[in-house]
Amino acid sequence: MSGTIERLRGRPELSVLPDWSEAGFPVMDTLPETHGIHVEERLTDGTYVLLAELPGVDPSDGIEITVVGGVLDLRAQRSVMTTGNRGTKVLYGHFTPLPAGAKGDEVAAEYKHGVLTITVPVPPADHRRSLRS
Repeated sequence: MSGTIERLRGRPELSVLPDWSEAGFPVMDTLPETHGIHVEERLTDGTYVLLAELPGVDPSDGIEITVVGGVLDLRAQRSVMTTGNRGTKVLYGHFTPLPAGAKGDEVAAEYKHGVLTITVPVPPADHRRSLRS
C-alpha cells in the first residue's frame, strides 16, 4: 500500500494535500470571497460527469466553465436583493482536475432545476504499448 489516495481512475494522486493545507488551497488565492459549490462527480461509460448545485443562478449570464491544462474551473454568481432594494452578488467557485485523456474541448453543460450537469468525454485508456523504437 503506497499511502496515496486516488479519487477517480486516471486522476492525479493527492499526495500533495498536506502541502496545500499548510500553504492554503489554490482556490483561496484565485477566487476571492468565493463560496464553495456542492458537487458530485462520477466517471461512467467513457464520460466524466460533474453535478453542481447552483440554485438561483441565472444560467444565461451567471455561469462560466473553462478547461485549461486538464483542470475544469466552474464559476457562478447570483444576485440577491437585500432590504431597502439593495442588491449584492454571491460568487461561487469550484475547480477539479479532469481524468487523464479527457477531451476538455468537448465539454457540454445543461442547467435544470438548480442543478448544473457538466459532461466531458473520456476515451477508454489504451493499455497496449508498442515496444518498437
